Amino acid sequence: MEISTVFLLLSTLLSILLVYLFFSANSRSVRNLPPGPWGWPILGNLPQLGDKPHQTLASLARTYGPLFHLRYGVKDVIVTTSSSVASQFLKTFDANFSDRPPSTGADIHTYSYKDMIFVPYGSRWRMLRKLCFVHLFSNKAMHIFRRVREEEMALLVGRLKNTNGELVRLGEEVNVCVADVLGRAILGKRVFGVKGKGAETFKKLIMEMLEVGVFDIGDFIPGIGWLDIQGVVGKITDIHKRYDMFLDDIITEHERSQKDDGDLLSVMIGMKKKKEDLTGEGEMITDNVIKALLGDLFSAGTDTTSSTSEWALAELIRHPDILEHLQGEIDDVVGRDRLVSDTDLPNLPFLQAVVKEVFRLHPPTPLSLPRLASESCEIQGYHIPKNTMLIVNVWAIGRDPDIWTEPLEFRPSRFLPDGDHANIDVKGNDFEVIPFGAGRRICPGMSLGLKMVQFLTATLVHSFNWKLPDGEFPDKLNMEESFGMTLQRVVPLAAHPQPRLSSDAYKSS
Repeated sequence: MEISTVFLLLSTLLSILLVYLFFSANSRSVRNLPPGPWGWPILGNLPQLGDKPHQTLASLARTYGPLFHLRYGVKDVIVTTSSSVASQFLKTFDANFSDRPPSTGADIHTYSYKDMIFVPYGSRWRMLRKLCFVHLFSNKAMHIFRRVREEEMALLVGRLKNTNGELVRLGEEVNVCVADVLGRAILGKRVFGVKGKGAETFKKLIMEMLEVGVFDIGDFIPGIGWLDIQGVVGKITDIHKRYDMFLDDIITEHERSQKDDGDLLSVMIGMKKKKEDLTGEGEMITDNVIKALLGDLFSAGTDTTSSTSEWALAELIRHPDILEHLQGEIDDVVGRDRLVSDTDLPNLPFLQAVVKEVFRLHPPTPLSLPRLASESCEIQGYHIPKNTMLIVNVWAIGRDPDIWTEPLEFRPSRFLPDGDHANIDVKGNDFEVIPFGAGRRICPGMSLGLKMVQFLTATLVHSFNWKLPDGEFPDKLNMEESFGMTLQRVVPLAAHPQPRLSSDAYKSS
């Protein structure tokens, strides 16, 4: 190694150590931080998180309480595992915690924060959120695209029936359905469920984006980002380049076709051409804004829904009595001569209770997307410094024994009218179950995500009985979790679909 290179590395390490010592001394001068474990020199508590941080943080709460302090590198982090404390952050002090901390990966993926999920709180965020709400998530938009949801659900049923009972990996099949619902609403066409190189390329890109969901140590320790120690930045940059080229082709093709079926991409292209100032502050729709927003919608909207639906079916297979009860309710409302329709869902209270229980035990994002304190504040008697990162452990809140009787048991009855949590919803109003978050930065696609999980769960259990592979037993089904951008199963659910409806019911599929 050349002397100049050695000198550069030593200088970098010395600088890092000095920065760490400065920040550590500064933190010690703030005497009223929440309690928390000691961390490593320079790295702080990062090495202690393990490969399942949501479980590690839940365990730390049993020692340090429901509000505790960590240090990721040189950065302050506050973690809460309590619904009452979370409500203070996301309701009482919501305005102070409405920004996102900067992230190298997010910066690359979102064209320097031109998206809706990671964009700083302000006029651009409001503009993008309104755009998506009006054209995708409002009651009017949900009604317009009802036919799309029903058609794609029928195609899913048809694909499963045509396997003739062969073993299927459910998550993959459901992911195709969800992505094509979004594709038709956003792009005006299917993206996964069609043959061709383009669909396969897009599918691979989305999957790769979701897999790079790890902490990048360079975000927390100044001066070492250029080293890319974990190789995360290199992976993200490579994926982003391919993603960018693919979306450029999508936009160009859409513009050339001059097609406008009311899909979101057509709307955004029209707004781009008009060059309107949408916020009064010079905010306009550009190609990069379009691509960043498309990335948000597909990466956040596909895997969260498909993984939650996979968890739902796994829990129902493990609990045959609950599955039989749910099938009975749907049979009573729908019968066995047709498939479940979108309009049946409000008439299925036990289905809604099942889905709530799935969200409680298996939230799609076990740790909320982090927020950032704009100003210092005091919560629970503790000082929270400016620029502190907030993490809400949604997974731990859903399993809090102080709130839930038998918290590890799958018991949908707790949400029924005579249950002990009958009035709790999952829409951000009740902090005991917040799978979509809460407050200003609540998931904007909550209405569609909730409906899709209900629709998928109802369709899968109504249209088929599910048989595990030979030698596997429901009560022994592997339910181990894998941490990432979404809460995945370590062992994907694979089962044999066995049609249970009359032959007429499958004709539309």
